[in-house]
Amino acid sequence: MEFKEALKQLKSEEPRKFDQTVDLIVNLKGMDFRKTNLSFVVSLPNKFKDKTVCAFLNEKSELVPTITKPEFAKYGTDKKALKKLVKKYDFFIAHGSLMPSVASTFGKVLGPTGKMPTPALGVMMKEGNEEVKNMLVRIWKSAKIRVKDASVKIAVGKISMDESKIMENAKSVYDGIVAALPQKNDNVRKALVKLTMSKPLEVNLR
Repeated sequence: MEFKEALKQLKSEEPRKFDQTVDLIVNLKGMDFRKTNLSFVVSLPNKFKDKTVCAFLNEKSELVPTITKPEFAKYGTDKKALKKLVKKYDFFIAHGSLMPSVASTFGKVLGPTGKMPTPALGVMMKEGNEEVKNMLVRIWKSAKIRVKDASVKIAVGKISMDESKIMENAKSVYDGIVAALPQKNDNVRKALVKLTMSKPLEVNLR
């Protein structure tokens, strides 16, 4: 089924009392997931939700909640505060000079959740409002993906959005996933689309 046709079918279902999320699911094949550890960033041309961001910087920022280096020690000794922090924010950004300290203090919790700042998305070599603004725009239009098993699921929009914008996001995400796979399209079993409260429909995105 073509993606546009699947969206129309999903929109025709019984409406819910909330704006359902549109999820893209890509099922994979031909990979040993015990040995494969893929982590990459894909582009979302159209923003559809706000993401909460926290920064590790040398000085406080007026644009995002900030944790400066002198405050790191508190989290190194308070595991509850550390877990609460990681749960509270979707993304973390950091100045490059602080990354060794970020890794040693926060890495044990940020790493497993896929929220560690990386050069691909999250590490800044300069500090200042302009740099933070640019990073926030990139984060709002990007998503981190970690391939840990045979099914990758990622939100690509809200059902209230224009269909063309949802399609643009889905195609961009699909192409980004395929580009990161060892054997590209040969590693894709099938792609599906679903709403929060719907059953998935198989779609063609190649």
